[in-house]
Amino acid sequence: MVGKRKYDDGCAVAHALDVVGERWMLLVARELLFGPKRFTDLRDGMPGVSADVLTQRLRDMTASGIVQRRKLPAPASSWVYELTEWGMELEPIVIQLGRWASRSPALPHDGEIGIDSLVVSLRALFDPRAATGLDVTIALKLGEQQFRIKVSDGRLDLARGAADHADVTMDTDSRTLAAVLHGGRPLTDALASGSLVVDGPLPLVERFLGLFPLPEPAPLAAHH
Repeated sequence: MVGKRKYDDGCAVAHALDVVGERWMLLVARELLFGPKRFTDLRDGMPGVSADVLTQRLRDMTASGIVQRRKLPAPASSWVYELTEWGMELEPIVIQLGRWASRSPALPHDGEIGIDSLVVSLRALFDPRAATGLDVTIALKLGEQQFRIKVSDGRLDLARGAADHADVTMDTDSRTLAAVLHGGRPLTDALASGSLVVDGPLPLVERFLGLFPLPEPAPLAAHH
């Protein structure tokens, strides 16, 4: 990490910013929360980052012990990046940061959102009280990616991969799901257009979509 400006502060918060405070670093961690990714997959999830910058961030995060690179076994045999055990400890920090920022009055709700960032937002916004008495397994398909979501006992368990014996299957894209969740698009409209295809009881889908309410925006400071 030669050339990086550092805080030169003994505080652990300052050191954390030395380690992951460079632009794109926490988004790299966000993209790797659900498992390893190839370089091209990382770029797909962060379309605003250049290849050179992403390469440097991965190099820095590897040197810091947050990310590691390994080769998948045959037949894939491709190189992937993944969070180390220590790097995975960033998960609750990233989730809580997303939960905190969801109260920002300036949050661009109409901005583009990638698949992993949308799924991370489900963890950040999940309301256990709204899930009282609900026991459901959801198979969520977002393009070519699949996620299994289990809601039970007021808890949300979410992982990448296919779901066996799902109560509901939802096949859509991140833009449609974000619009239905928080963009004001009616579920019936998404279903009628075919951009959201559901296999399972609609009342369960409606209940599930209601588990992720946006919190009240933080008040702006009064000007005197």
